This record gives sequence, structure tokens and C-alpha cells, in this order.
Amino acid sequence: MHLFVFSPLSASARTHLYQQLPTNVEATFCSDLPVDQQFSAFQEAEVLLGNPPAAWLTAGTPPLLRFWQIDSAGFERYRHVRLPIPVANMGDFFAWPCAETMVGGLLALYRHLPELAVLQSQKKWVGGAHVRNRAGLLRGKRVVILGAGAIGLAVRQQLTGFECWVQLLARTHPEAALRSKEDLKAALPDTDIVINCLPGSAEGFFSADLVAAMRPGSIYASVGRGNTTDEPALLKLLQAGYLGGAVLDVTAIEPLPADSPLWTLPNVLLTQHTGGGQALEDESKVDVLLRNLELLRTGQPLENLVELSRGY
Repeated sequence: MHLFVFSPLSASARTHLYQQLPTNVEATFCSDLPVDQQFSAFQEAEVLLGNPPAAWLTAGTPPLLRFWQIDSAGFERYRHVRLPIPVANMGDFFAWPCAETMVGGLLALYRHLPELAVLQSQKKWVGGAHVRNRAGLLRGKRVVILGAGAIGLAVRQQLTGFECWVQLLARTHPEAALRSKEDLKAALPDTDIVINCLPGSAEGFFSADLVAAMRPGSIYASVGRGNTTDEPALLKLLQAGYLGGAVLDVTAIEPLPADSPLWTLPNVLLTQHTGGGQALEDESKVDVLLRNLELLRTGQPLENLVELSRGY
């Protein structure tokens, strides 16, 4: 069996893959090939790991391809790809770290940790009252989570420890209290925190009218995809001091341009799309692939199957 690895695995993850790979599977790494040979090698794949250009797949499915393991949670760039084979993503692999990033960012804003970190770097002691009298609490906040996928549910679980009152927004999830933009708009004036966990297929969902409906002093956090937020509308209200702040793991353009005002706003915490990061991340992705390879070999149901056209 020929495995084509598009993922840019670390050296240690490559070693891990080679140590665990069944003897009948031969791996080819895209990054080891000259650019002009990469697509032709891809066309020989029976199993694919990683996220190649969508054009490679729309140009014609590799004739021997049996299974594709996407190495991310999101895959909106492939919504128009049609494949007659099973496709899986990483499931809830990134959910808990993404949720911790959001919760950690919210705590940092409420407790003024970024400001204190700057003061520490300057060796500047300003006295307790300077921060103490402005510090807020995450405890008991009213939260709306956009999306009820693995990340959204992990955020909700973590917030229970802070006694937050949490509502989910999702079209079909049985536990969602909010089902539409109209429901959300009605809830926003009484909401302290909005946490966006939407996939890229929900482009433009958190539109300017929803941004404007947020409660004064409330906080916006996003770990989904940058294209789901009207960033200019959000930026305008952050600059005006109408919103209390933002925790942004994702932005509309990445890397964020150097001239973006988001870099310098004191009420914005940028985590630079690191939300899903974790120790041994590449090795763990290899383990997800290996489990599915064994399930494929034995004819059992595969893990984390997705429908490309639906975006999840």
C-alpha cells in the first residue's frame, strides 16, 4: 500500500511513523520530492495524509486512492471536492487545547495579565490598586458559544467550573438554545461573552449587525475561522472602547498584516492560531492515521468520518 504524506511532519514524527507503519505500507513524503514531481507521486497514492491543494483533487482523484486522512479539524477549502472514498478529519483532537486557549485568554483579559506581563518586562511595579480596582471575574458570566462541535462543547465543559451560564448556538444540536441569527441577535444584549467556534463554511456569520448588538463592555473570542467574523465591524467597536475586549486565535488574514490595528489595541489578545497546539502534536496526528489504517485493513468503521460538501 502506498501512503502519500503531504503533512509537514517533524523529524521525530517521521521516525514515529516509520516505527509503527505496517510492513506492507510504503510512505512517500511530499516535502522530499522536487516540486515538479509532487503531483505525479500524489497520483499514485492509495492512502493520503494531510491537506494538499484542492486543485490536486479536482484535477482528478488518484485512481488507487482508498482513504484520505485530513490532518486538521477544519476542511472548508474542500467543500467542492467530490471523492468516492471515505474521508476523515482529526475529530476532537484539537478541541480541548482550543478550549483552554479561549478560557485562558478570557481569564487573561479579565485579570489584566497581558498588562502585568508588560510591566514585568519593564521591571515596573505600579502598585496593587492600579490593577486590582479594574480586575474582573470570569465566574458567573453569561456566555454564548457559536457552534456545538467538539471545540464548542469543550469550551462549555471548561466554563462550568467558573459557574458560567452558557448557551449554545447551533441549527440542529439537541442541546442548543439558539438556532438562528435572529435568536442570537435577541440574546446578545444580555450576553457578557461570545465565543466563536464556527467552521470556515459559516463565512460571514457573525456579521456587522450582530457585532453591533453585543452588550457594551462584553468580550468577543474566536477560535473557529477568521472568515466567520466581520472583522472591520469588530475592530471599529474595539477601537471605540464599546467592547470590553477580544481574544482572537484566528483573523481574516493570516499572518496578520503588520499594519493591522489589532496588534496594538490594549484590549485585544492575539494567540496567532496556536489554539490547537499541544506537545507531540505531529506524533499524535500519526497515531490517528495509524488507527484508521488498521480499521481500514480489518474492514471496520473508520474514526472521524466527514462529508466534504457539508463542511463537517
